[in-house]
Order: sequence, then structure tokens, then C-alpha cells
Amino acid sequence: MTKSNVVPFKKQRKPGSRNDRYRWQGRSPRSGQNSLRASLIAMVCAVVIAVVGWLAFGGAGKLSGLLAAARTPTADSSSAAFSFCGAGRHVNCVVDGDTFWFQGEKIRIADIDTPELSPPRCEAERIKGEAAKASLLALLNAGTFSLSTGLRDEDKYGRKLRTVTRAGRSLGDALVDEGLARRWDGARHGWCG
Repeated sequence: MTKSNVVPFKKQRKPGSRNDRYRWQGRSPRSGQNSLRASLIAMVCAVVIAVVGWLAFGGAGKLSGLLAAARTPTADSSSAAFSFCGAGRHVNCVVDGDTFWFQGEKIRIADIDTPELSPPRCEAERIKGEAAKASLLALLNAGTFSLSTGLRDEDKYGRKLRTVTRAGRSLGDALVDEGLARRWDGARHGWCG
């Protein structure tokens, strides 16, 4: 075996070429792409961490309100004369603090939970539940309102899940402000003690 004295051909670089500039600055031609990619990954990670933190520290309770605000019609156009529901046909009436019938459809207010009335677990829950029911009746009869759908159209009982707003503000928030409701977090909590 003999060694060949052939030297592989190497293309001459032009002085002042792009690659020379990167080498002169101590980096490679691809380092700009790598730093852009790293910045983009860092930004995405920061957004994910912020969203997870927001949800972990109570933001989930406000999520349905935000979604409802995004889907709220521009003008309130629904109204009716509401009464308390009794025996017989239900058209426009209030069942309890978070459930009512409107135009023959049973609606569960999606962004709140109020004390139970059927049956209440204690006297304090009954009293607060009756107050929530009366307040909802007054709010619905106070003028036009809008109904907006959230993530789900119906609950397991066939009630339409809607956020009720007037002038862009949730009527559920008004009940929460009065201490007659809680923001809906996906689970029922007791109102006794």
C-alpha cells in the first residue's frame, strides 16, 4: 500500500465573507437562529408558567366569567316578566337563586352557585337560599339582559348553562357581591356553618 500525496481540494474563502465576520466575533453563522429559538422557547415557557400559576391561585373561578364576557352579545335584548315558579307550567319564573325558566327553557346560571332550597340542609341555608331567589327575581325583572353560552351547553340534568349579563356585567357577580352566591368552581359546597 502506498500513500497518496493527494490533498483534498479546499475552496478558498473570500476575505470579509459572512462566515469570517461570525468567526471574528467568536460565534457561528447559526448562532443567531439558535438564540432566537431559545428566546422563543423561554417566552412560551413563561406564558405556560403564568397561566398555570393563575389557574392554581384562583384564576379558574374567573375563567367562566372571562369566557362569558368574550361571548356576550353587544346589546342586551332579552326580557320578560318573571315570577316565582309554582305548580303547573313553567315559562318565565325563578326556581332558586341560580336556576330559572325563560321562554319555556330551564336555565342554570353557569358562573355561580347559590344555597339549595330543595331541600335545604339547614335553616341558615334555607334563609340565604330564599334571599338569593328573591334577589335573582328582582335582577331579572330590572331590565333587559343577555344570555351567553360557556364551554358546555347543558348540565347533566338537561338545564341550559348560561351566563346572564346586563350591560356587560354578570348578574351572578351581583349575587356574589350581596353574599348570596359563590363563584362556581365545579363543586357544590355547603352553606351550613
